[in-house]
Amino acid sequence: MNGRKLVIAIDGPAGSGKSTIAARLAKKFGYINLESGAMYRALALKALERATGLDDEEALRQLAEQTHIELIPTSEGNSVLLDGRDVSQRIREADVTAAASRVSVHPSVRRIMVARQRTMGAQGGVVMEGRDIGSVVFPDADVKVFLDADAAVRAERRLLQNTAAAASRDAQRVMAEIADRDRRDQTRAASPLVAAPDAVRLDTTQKSIDEVVAEIEDIVRARS
Repeated sequence: MNGRKLVIAIDGPAGSGKSTIAARLAKKFGYINLESGAMYRALALKALERATGLDDEEALRQLAEQTHIELIPTSEGNSVLLDGRDVSQRIREADVTAAASRVSVHPSVRRIMVARQRTMGAQGGVVMEGRDIGSVVFPDADVKVFLDADAAVRAERRLLQNTAAAASRDAQRVMAEIADRDRRDQTRAASPLVAAPDAVRLDTTQKSIDEVVAEIEDIVRARS
């Protein structure tokens, strides 16, 4: 895409399609895909490995300050390096997913991560997805989109993301996890999940990935 490089913020709850859609958009526009969730997952993994208490904010803050996280774009999506180690697959596993939602609620941890995210996206040319990108990380983003979908559909998508996980976790359990994650994200004191007032809201319940990407692509091109 020609012209000024934009900052595109994609927010929404778990299972709304943020990661897949952000990755597709970044590839289309030749932008970098910055996954805020992957950064919290990487920190959560380190906390699990160090046996750091997930509710111990001060210990997690110190851990965050001492942790180096890199997102390396590849043709297959981002590789996530934790202190130089590739943890791209490990951070998608259930225990890390659960831990990340607890780590991310702490205000001092979020301040450190938000500062790093702003630095990474300062030059534009990024598609960044998360839960507070348009509202907190990049409140002046050129394009803000808030994705949502019915909770049952979001749970089904989570099951389908990993067939091995689907074999061992039933739909009701995943629905409960989605509901719990929504509650934590929406009620946390630091950067709760909300749609920025100027965000375009898209319900992806009945839409394919291609349809949603095309809608956002039209919005981006109109503002570029």
